Amino acid sequence: MSSQSFIIWLHGLGDSGPANEPIKTIFTSDVFNQTKWSFPSASLNPVTCNNGAVMPSWFDIHEIPVTAHSPNDERSLLEAVNHVHAMIGKEIADGTDPSNIFVCGFSQGGALTLASVLLYPRTLGGGAVFSGWVPFNSSILGRVTPEAKQAPILWSHGTVDGVVLFEAGRAGPPFLEKAGMNCEFKAYPGLGHSINNDELKYLESWIKARLQSSP
Repeated sequence: MSSQSFIIWLHGLGDSGPANEPIKTIFTSDVFNQTKWSFPSASLNPVTCNNGAVMPSWFDIHEIPVTAHSPNDERSLLEAVNHVHAMIGKEIADGTDPSNIFVCGFSQGGALTLASVLLYPRTLGGGAVFSGWVPFNSSILGRVTPEAKQAPILWSHGTVDGVVLFEAGRAGPPFLEKAGMNCEFKAYPGLGHSINNDELKYLESWIKARLQSSP
């Protein structure tokens, strides 16, 4: 029997947490009976790439499509990371082992997932990035603890994504490997800027393989 686990799902730009709650219905294995899910919603913020329009956004994005060389807004990103870390810290304080905590996200939420797992001082169960990108410059790697580097990353990206280009996703694993991290990259041919059931079923098996059983 697995001990309690915690999965955070971070939505994409302009979306909401509750709209993504059906994702948990994909996770049918018994090991997820004790899983607590969290689908937070980003606050309303002006977004530069949308001409300053106000919408749910975790941090500012300067251009769409996002390429492998798009500028980053690290200040607003780090504020969002602190928000995710507070959620994780509360869960650990409630007794959940960090190794049973998984952060997952789509698009902007995927970029935030990556930053949140890398900058958390302890080893989390893992991070899953869907159609995301590396939202910070390599200088931030100096802040990644040896413990954080042990967290595995799953990276999934559609090959015909027109919003976060495939090249932006493809740049992620080499970046992480340079930092000494383990990243599994899965390309989904013909998939645009969206998430499909194949990706989610694989995510279920990926997390299931990493859940730590209670002694």
